[in-house]
Amino acid sequence: AAALEKNATLTTLDLRYGNIGPDGALKLAAALEKNATLTTLDLRYVNIGPDGASKLAAALEKNVTLTSLDLRYDNIGPDGASNLAAALEK
Repeated sequence: AAALEKNATLTTLDLRYGNIGPDGALKLAAALEKNATLTTLDLRYVNIGPDGASKLAAALEKNVTLTSLDLRYDNIGPDGASNLAAALEK
């Protein structure tokens, strides 16, 4: 995730089936806050849960380049989905 903060060329990142969990989502969220090139992020089946989704939601409020985020099969729950929806409205 630290490399993503400094990345200047990567536009697509596919981490599906990576099982990063909520802790990995927290690190990824911190990187997304600073990243200015990533447009597509595939997080299918990475098991981030509601806490991870909430961390990503906070990062999305600061990230202006990401246009595609796939969270299918991540069990984000109603709270995670609500936090993401609120972040995307801003």
